[in-house]
Amino acid sequence: MEGCCGRKAKSARRRRLEILRLRGVELENGFGRGKRAKDGGGSGGDSSESTVESNSSVSSTAVATSSTSCSSSPSSSSSLSPQSEPEVAPDVGGGGEPRGSSPPCVSHGSVSVIGRRREMEDAVAVAPGFAAPAGGRPYDFFGVYDGHGGARVAEACRERLHVVLAAEAEVRVGAAGEGWREAMAACFHRVDGEVVRRAETGPASERMVGSTAVVAVVGAGRIVVANCGDSRAVLSRSGVAVPLSSDHKPDRPDELERVEAAGGRVINWDGYRVLGVLATSRSIGDLYLKPYVTSEPEVTVTERTGRDEFLILASDGLWDVVSNEVACSVTRRCLAGRLPLAVAAARPPHGRGAEEAAAVLAELAMSRGSRDNISVVVVELRRSTRA
Repeated sequence: MEGCCGRKAKSARRRRLEILRLRGVELENGFGRGKRAKDGGGSGGDSSESTVESNSSVSSTAVATSSTSCSSSPSSSSSLSPQSEPEVAPDVGGGGEPRGSSPPCVSHGSVSVIGRRREMEDAVAVAPGFAAPAGGRPYDFFGVYDGHGGARVAEACRERLHVVLAAEAEVRVGAAGEGWREAMAACFHRVDGEVVRRAETGPASERMVGSTAVVAVVGAGRIVVANCGDSRAVLSRSGVAVPLSSDHKPDRPDELERVEAAGGRVINWDGYRVLGVLATSRSIGDLYLKPYVTSEPEVTVTERTGRDEFLILASDGLWDVVSNEVACSVTRRCLAGRLPLAVAAARPPHGRGAEEAAAVLAELAMSRGSRDNISVVVVELRRSTRA
């Protein structure tokens, strides 16, 4: 027992030193200025996929994954300038398929860290080639779910959302890619219905459990992002951070109007919250706050270009303390193999690329004082590896 405790203590010390080294590097590179995370603890079940237990308020243990999936790359032609907004349309009219024999694979990495919370309520889902609507090329699925009140809804989303979306895409999405908006909306509605029905027949505590959801479907010619809550998706295009989702905060003017029109109130209680309780205005679950809190997602369809570098999906444990621009800058350096020496020395020689970038972003958030669970998915969009 003493030997086990000693090993845990040494591991925690090594982790603290690693975070301190990262803090020194970020200050050295001008990344040290950022807003502090909000305080608060969490409660709920542990996510078996995401973390193992941590005994330190500073250190944490995470499971990171990295792999390649055979989603096609975009063609190099583009009508967008580097400073312009993402090209978004209700439905994509063109096929957008690149010419060529063997498409490059999409490399991705993910990490979930319990951080300074007592329980792990985040969940991450990655499903390469999860759907091929109308017999076309397959799409890859990536999702980040940030639970609150417990982990049950986030875990349900991890298990079900991509499965339901594949079924909806089969009947709603055409060969040219049209119909993804409708498929996403129907999918979120179905999964929310499953969660709510379970809560209605379960104990009262089930009605107070919910989860945000940000998911990205990456195909040959487009990226489809659906967001419900305050997790976020950011695309790096020609060195510019382009948000593909908008956070659903109760004080966002249109969200405030929607909540009040439904008969609810937004109260400034340790930040703006629906009925003074929930700090996000949309989520899956949260039966006790319906209809003020809705599960309807906002969906963007973005045409891929040859200038797209990578996509970051993350929970607000990252975004509360790291800006879009800093996250993209750090990721770009990791993918280019220009990891700061102090950080590289503290890391094993394997696990580069997208997995490395996701892990460094999580550590950066912790070094900046994030008090939430932190989940990050990084998807490389220009990997030259062949399937």
